Amino acid sequence: MMRTLSPQDIVLNPVITEKTLRLAERHNTYTFKVRPTANKVQVRDAIERLFGVAVVEVRTQNYIGKARRVGRYTGSTPNWKKACVKVKEGDTIEFY
Repeated sequence: MMRTLSPQDIVLNPVITEKTLRLAERHNTYTFKVRPTANKVQVRDAIERLFGVAVVEVRTQNYIGKARRVGRYTGSTPNWKKACVKVKEGDTIEFY
């Protein structure tokens, strides 16, 4: 039995850096950290339902966790997925 995911389960948090803030200002594109198993359709639906905006385009990238060492112990950071969401001209998403 497969459980449907809520928008809060799909969109984890916004990625706020100088580059993503510039993308938001110039190209109306917002960047989010999303669930690694989510596809573009699920991300589009979640953003539209959470923020009440019209989504034009969704681009996703998978990031592989980096290998890390602490003393003699090795491990890695978790894998994660980033989604760049372009919203319709005139729509905005406020993070603060």
